[in-house]
Amino acid sequence: MPQNLATTGIGVAGCGRMGGPMLMALRNAGFDAKGFDIRPASALTLPAKQLLSLPNFAADLRVLITVVRDIDQTDDLLFGAQNLIDTAPHLSTVIISSTLSPRYVRALRDKVPSHITLIDAPMSGAAIAAEEARLSFMLGGEIDALAQHQPLFDAMGAHFHHMGPFGAGMQAKVLNNLLAATNTAMTRLVLDWADQSSIDEAALLKLIHTSSGQNWLASGFDEIEFARDGWAEDNTIGILTKDVASALDAAPEHSDITLPEAVRTAIFALKPRQ
Repeated sequence: MPQNLATTGIGVAGCGRMGGPMLMALRNAGFDAKGFDIRPASALTLPAKQLLSLPNFAADLRVLITVVRDIDQTDDLLFGAQNLIDTAPHLSTVIISSTLSPRYVRALRDKVPSHITLIDAPMSGAAIAAEEARLSFMLGGEIDALAQHQPLFDAMGAHFHHMGPFGAGMQAKVLNNLLAATNTAMTRLVLDWADQSSIDEAALLKLIHTSSGQNWLASGFDEIEFARDGWAEDNTIGILTKDVASALDAAPEHSDITLPEAVRTAIFALKPRQ
């Protein structure tokens, strides 16, 4: 571990299905990381002692890893209700691991004081990958800053892709998630049609895994916790529609967005699968 990266002062904001396991992975790797969430500890699966009140979380915070849900919660965390940019006196690095619009992320550089390092590090992988510390990170930022903080990513993940300067990681992430959403919509449609043709689900998924239709959702269908879910505002299927919206926000000017819009509509229409 680099001598200039201390094990203390690490904080994870947003300790739900992804942030909670990420926090525990950091602690298991020897970091004295702490968590903060606007939800009560009783609503989370973390040991309560790993969660701090906002004043205590801010007091010694040096490196903030934010895994909150969306832009509104990110604004609250950094500038609004929690206002960690102004209330965490030792804050030196903000790592954005939420999936957000790349336009919003790049604009943060003009809103966050220049002495605070910004890294975008969205991750790919379901909760099982977070729990097993094998997430894939798409990284944007200065090379030296990424190298300094690599031990944090090593603790939480298994694959690391430096995509370019700050904001490039998020751009790559929303493109990746657009593909994931497309695979989700089509895999669920294929399985529904297979039901109507009396084709066994397990047999079809096994076929898809070794054939040209292979994709992440189909190959992990029995492990991915949201694979059978219908759309709900507060679940992962709901987050997929947000991610498609983030990709659309970053679409090149004059792009044909007919297909991404159709994917978003299809995800929104998903019903629970038994």
